Amino acid sequence: MSMDMYRMPPALQERLMRELQPGEVVSWAGQPDPRRMMLSGFVLWLFFIPWTAFSVFWIAGASGFRLPDFSQPSDLFPLFGLPFFLIGVGGLSSPFWLYRKAGSMVYVVSNKRAFSLSGWRSITVESWRPEQLGNITRTERPDGSGDLVFATEVWRDSDGDRRTRQKGFMGIPDVRLVEGYLQRLAASR
Repeated sequence: MSMDMYRMPPALQERLMRELQPGEVVSWAGQPDPRRMMLSGFVLWLFFIPWTAFSVFWIAGASGFRLPDFSQPSDLFPLFGLPFFLIGVGGLSSPFWLYRKAGSMVYVVSNKRAFSLSGWRSITVESWRPEQLGNITRTERPDGSGDLVFATEVWRDSDGDRRTRQKGFMGIPDVRLVEGYLQRLAASR
């Protein structure tokens, strides 16, 4: 059993144990690095800083750069910019939501499968059987942490543009160790 599992909060350990199937034994369990996940969210700031600044400027301009007293119907016009401002605030707060999300995630390699658990209230479980682990891509950082990608999900968005999302264990410490556990699991099929 991985020592990383015992570093997890007790609530996550309990959730992991409830998810195990009969006869399933954990080889490794760990969590993504919340700081690394948070840093990935700061890229969105390049978009949301100007978005939010423009929405504030638009609201101020629509109100004539004064505080409306809402005595006339035209004083309500600046409120149309409020949803855009709230979207901007939400986008600017995304690194902190990613940090929180990382705290609710658990990655597990057992003798039967690899799986991830995420969420606080409702739990999402994503599992990979040994035969689905044949093509693992490792990205390793100088500190030994990294990502293990098992699959790439491809879909078309509402505009018809192709989108992809990598699936696997992201932002984990000692990525080579975990890759070894996954390779042994894949070989067990």
